[in-house]
Amino acid sequence: MFAAGIDAGTQSIKVVVYDTERKCIAASSSAPLDLIEQEGGVREQEAEWWLDAVRACFSNLDPSVREGIKVISVSGQQHGFVPFRKDGSVLYSVKLWCDTSTSQECGEIEDAMGGRSVVASRLGNPILPGYTASKIRWLWKNHRDLYEAMDYVLLPHDYLNWYLCGEIVMERGDASGTGLMNIFTGKWDDDACEAVVPGLRAKLPEIVRAGIIGRIRRETASELGLSPDVSIASGGGDNMMSAVGTGAVEDGIVTMSLGTSGTLFSSSSHAFHDPKLRLASFCSSTETWLPLLCTMNCTVASETLRKLFGQDVKAFDAAAERSGAGAGGLIMLPFFNGERVPDYPHGEGVLLGMRQSNVTEENIARATLEGVTYEFLLGLDAFRENGIDVSFLTLTGGGSKSRVWRQLVADMTGCPVRVPVIREAAAFGAALHGIWCLLGGRIEDVAKEHIAYDESASAAPSGKDAEVYRECYRKWLCYSDSLAPVFR
Repeated sequence: MFAAGIDAGTQSIKVVVYDTERKCIAASSSAPLDLIEQEGGVREQEAEWWLDAVRACFSNLDPSVREGIKVISVSGQQHGFVPFRKDGSVLYSVKLWCDTSTSQECGEIEDAMGGRSVVASRLGNPILPGYTASKIRWLWKNHRDLYEAMDYVLLPHDYLNWYLCGEIVMERGDASGTGLMNIFTGKWDDDACEAVVPGLRAKLPEIVRAGIIGRIRRETASELGLSPDVSIASGGGDNMMSAVGTGAVEDGIVTMSLGTSGTLFSSSSHAFHDPKLRLASFCSSTETWLPLLCTMNCTVASETLRKLFGQDVKAFDAAAERSGAGAGGLIMLPFFNGERVPDYPHGEGVLLGMRQSNVTEENIARATLEGVTYEFLLGLDAFRENGIDVSFLTLTGGGSKSRVWRQLVADMTGCPVRVPVIREAAAFGAALHGIWCLLGGRIEDVAKEHIAYDESASAAPSGKDAEVYRECYRKWLCYSDSLAPVFR
């Protein structure tokens, strides 16, 4: 049996077709996406681009592969706001997870509910820049006519589910990242909805739990060259599907994703809330919870500096390796897109510790990788303080392909590192999620049966640079804290 996972990311749409009998990828395809970037933190895409990219991906698959697909599950970038009409039209460009232009609206919503601490205690999460709630309020304030014409608020993966099977629903895990759902009850919070826009609750879809939500529409099946009998699973957000694809579906397994954004997450069998609000309190897409650190800058930072130097990835990694631990005294605050943790919506990239002798490409490359990884240390500190054991890390995302970055993570965290054989965690996780929804059983058993690890990509902490990293992390925190008045 073939199961297809669609990953709707920021930079591309990817489709992975997994062969459940041979336990390997039967085929894969991807199509790039453009990004609308404007001053003030605007980051948007057109919803129609995603459909065009999905069609392109399936057209690149061999017909025999397409004919064997029995189930499809979608992984979508979290927090995006798709203002949807019943006729299938989208009324405005989709504001993405990395859009920080609505930070003012976050404050307005929290103030209306009694302040951040009240909101976080009630819902499980504060209303952070990038979450869907503030984007909805922004549309209501700035384009009232479009808001009134909107029938439903959808997330990116919900929109693709509608395209696939015509159902308008929102899955529990992805819904928990909107700022509108109570993660303790799994239901929309009426007070939060009213604080965003009066009457908003009527425009929110039903929240559903994991399962098959429908069968593919005949029109869509024809467009994609698929059987009309294909089942469509509920799917989820990209972090939820990456948790499945890396095996973080039971307590004690922690995944670090080095992608466009950086995420650190683990499964929790009980509702999770970090009192210091460093970790998001999301629900998983497998009936548990997903405590998660999300940074808005990971490979964003390394790609920015790599392009500045005119280097390919291998050259950039080699430069970072030549520098060595501590980057010659340079410290990078990699907040190029603003930042969520620390809560710096107006954050900027800053290079500190510069002396005439240490400003080299090698040190800057190393400082970039180290600066990004220090943000993950914030999350590890929070995990441990909240009773989550971190004894090893599973790495995924584009950065996990870098040998120097893998070793840096092991040395900086003191944790052994492993990497799955199949590294497209979100798309692969979506495929496994589809198998589970279709066939039933325990998701832990599905993960153990189908996820293998690449021994050649593992890394163990050397211990020799531990003191260097402790001191650099201390300085990184001091620099970051001192610039809080500028970045907030």
